[in-house]
Amino acid sequence: MASFRIRLALLGSAAALTAGALVPAQLAGAQPAAAADYEWVALGDSYTAGVIPAAGEVFEYPRDGCERTDQSYPQVIDRDLGSLIELTNVSCGAATIQDVTFRAQEPIGRHLPPISEDPDYPFPAVPPQSEAVRPGTDVITVGAGGNSIGFAEILLKCLELGGGSGGVGTPCKDELAASIPGRLTKAGKEYGEMLARLHEKAPHAKILAVGYPTVIPADTSKCGYNNLRQFLSITQGDLDWLRRDVLEPLNKTIEKSADTHASTGFVDLYDSTRHHSVCDAGKWVEGIFDDENRPAFVHPNAKGHRNAADHVTSAILNAISAD
Repeated sequence: MASFRIRLALLGSAAALTAGALVPAQLAGAQPAAAADYEWVALGDSYTAGVIPAAGEVFEYPRDGCERTDQSYPQVIDRDLGSLIELTNVSCGAATIQDVTFRAQEPIGRHLPPISEDPDYPFPAVPPQSEAVRPGTDVITVGAGGNSIGFAEILLKCLELGGGSGGVGTPCKDELAASIPGRLTKAGKEYGEMLARLHEKAPHAKILAVGYPTVIPADTSKCGYNNLRQFLSITQGDLDWLRRDVLEPLNKTIEKSADTHASTGFVDLYDSTRHHSVCDAGKWVEGIFDDENRPAFVHPNAKGHRNAADHVTSAILNAISAD
């Protein structure tokens, strides 16, 4: 995580871009709210929305099932940058690339049997996230792809197969490995179509494709078999496979798509989180359950979102200062 001093430097850069954008609260209270200088739309899945209790409180009531939390990185950045940027956050837990691009989504809230049940499930459909993008939008951030390759389903299958393995072998890899290249290829195609659609809707916007953080450490001996706060019954061999052949290639797929589309940059969260995986002492991603035994199903906590906020903030400031 960037230090407080670095965050202040980022905020100082924002203030330099617009005179008086960040004013002391005691002075601002007596003044009418000024229009923001830039419009930002945040799109994405649960790694953007927050979703889990360890990423803060759901702040939208009545709930729509998307589970945007107050410590998720879009909300952190919105507070940090004050009136510089006006945020529209339509990220949604369980969203796929197609849900961002063109398909109405039926949110699941925190309903993920057998891990958790949501008493308000089912929820009405929400519009495709791209509908929030307007011709005058200045910055678009998007974090999606994991659900398009079925990562949650893969995890559930690995939990199931690992449960009967005694922690030995690679039962999940043995069953699913052949399907992964096709899943990644499909996700890459859909990602490109999504970026083209966003560029079409906001021709002058800077699009920032946000990658995924480190979830599984390079040294999987840190991960204990049947540890509820880590990966429960997933074997060490399958964790190595998931990191090497699923998660790291997914980030590469996203980065490649960003590199081949105009006005699109890639925000790398992987390198800065290498020592903060689910199995590290200073974790920024929770395991199947968090430290308070609440369902988390491998999602960033508030510290992980703080780190994401620092990197995405830097990318946003660079994007708007280049205009």
